Amino acid sequence: MSTTKTPTTEPEQLGPQPPAPARLRALAHRLVRPAVAAVGGVLLYLSFPPRPLWWLALLAFAVLGWVLRGRTWKAGLGLGYLFGLGFLLPLLVWTGVEVGPGPWLGLAAIEALFIGVAGAGMAAVSRLPLWPVWSAALWIAAEAARARAPFGGFPWGKVAFGQADGTFLPLAALGGTPVLGFGVALCGFGLYECLRQALRLRGTAGVRTGAGGAGSVRKGAAAAALLTVVVPVAASFGARGLVSDSAEDGTATVAVIQGNVPRLGLDFNSQRRAVLDYHVRETLRLADRVRAGKEPQPDFVLWPENSSDVDPFVDDDARAVIDQAAKAVGAPISVGAVVGGYGTKLYNEQVQWDPKLGPVATYDKRQIQPFGEYMPLRGLISTFAPGYTSMVREDFSRGTKPGVFTMSGTKVGMATCYEAAFDWAVRDTVTAGAQLISVPSNNATFDRSEMTYQQLAMSRVRAVEHSRTVTVPVTSGVSAVIMPDGKVVQKTAMFTPASLVAKVPLRSSQTPATKLGTLPEWALVAVAAAGLAWAVTRTVRGRRGTGA
Repeated sequence: MSTTKTPTTEPEQLGPQPPAPARLRALAHRLVRPAVAAVGGVLLYLSFPPRPLWWLALLAFAVLGWVLRGRTWKAGLGLGYLFGLGFLLPLLVWTGVEVGPGPWLGLAAIEALFIGVAGAGMAAVSRLPLWPVWSAALWIAAEAARARAPFGGFPWGKVAFGQADGTFLPLAALGGTPVLGFGVALCGFGLYECLRQALRLRGTAGVRTGAGGAGSVRKGAAAAALLTVVVPVAASFGARGLVSDSAEDGTATVAVIQGNVPRLGLDFNSQRRAVLDYHVRETLRLADRVRAGKEPQPDFVLWPENSSDVDPFVDDDARAVIDQAAKAVGAPISVGAVVGGYGTKLYNEQVQWDPKLGPVATYDKRQIQPFGEYMPLRGLISTFAPGYTSMVREDFSRGTKPGVFTMSGTKVGMATCYEAAFDWAVRDTVTAGAQLISVPSNNATFDRSEMTYQQLAMSRVRAVEHSRTVTVPVTSGVSAVIMPDGKVVQKTAMFTPASLVAKVPLRSSQTPATKLGTLPEWALVAVAAAGLAWAVTRTVRGRRGTGA
């Protein structure tokens, strides 16, 4: 009688296995850096408005330095990407307020790739002397790339835009947002390196410190680490002399109108005439207060973007009510209008409206918003999401020239909404002669999110960068008047009809940042490239030396 062996169901043991607690500890150890990387990104997000916690950016970069130092470039890519997601997912949540989570998650995922690539580079340079310098330059190089691609770039979330209340803000006047962001990142990385060097020195207190000894080398590294903290702080204090709110060209009395919208959401445009009427009504109220002596006579009045989505060049009724408002207040008005369409080119336009002559000048928005004002890859996207492309039925056209209106003798530069995030779009209004900058915006489609506060902070940084008064007329967000030193002297509440009237300084001198333009940014990109080249060269030589 034969017997059949029952096959065993137990897995084959390839060798002694560590006990379960040891495996869990090993897994937890592997997850520490990824978790800390994501937390570091959240710290960077928390440094942005509306929170005045600008100093958290320093901690965020210190954390990033610890996470990346000594890692391989592949690990740096993944850890940097997690840091980017921790930062951008909460920062950009407003992009999905009305259209759902898809665009928000997609945008954050794509933008975090730039930070991931920067993380790979930072890991590669982390073993070099003065690695905080190379790493901070790599961060700025990633910001420069984000500001240009894809679809014209998306510079939202530049480190500089979280520093409107910070010690480092004067660096904006020295070299613009790249130098401001570099100073913050350098100081943060430097703080971690100072701590690391201090711990090394403490652990080698008995090491010989004579010439050429390990102790003297480590003290030199500690001194270099200290400089990476001291130099950006000292530079920010030194740059304060560039920040001034003196009235070089006299003053102007400016009025900012916030008319509000009928309701929140994307469909506020369905009541386009109501939005126009709200801004006319608020301007007429201001005119009444001026006649009663409760407000000074404004030299000019600034309305927001989309304050007249009814084209006043073809709609006689729209033209009549704007004329009525301008005559009543007795001053020229900059009107945000949607002009053209239906077979002609469509523009997001600012129209200078004179109380006697009517429309006398226009500015067409140049940096239009992808997926908001025009639809890239329309055919491809319509295949997968036809409902989404229908939200942007007709693409806006781009303007070609900087907008500078001469309003009652004052040269007013125009940077419409999204353009405030782009260095060039604000700078060239100043180089074209603007004595004051206006950032007309429409935040009605983003509900009560943090978007309006983030954009306001951008305008505060721009004020210091170019030493100009900046006004921010918004349909329903936070409208404000900002002095050339970045201080907000007047602002409105959200979704509240209001007007602001302020006497502001006019200036014509140019800061180093205005004069230098993109030169500081490209210089920092070159520094980043030099650091990477050095790291690669050392790696190749090391492999040749070991025969690898």
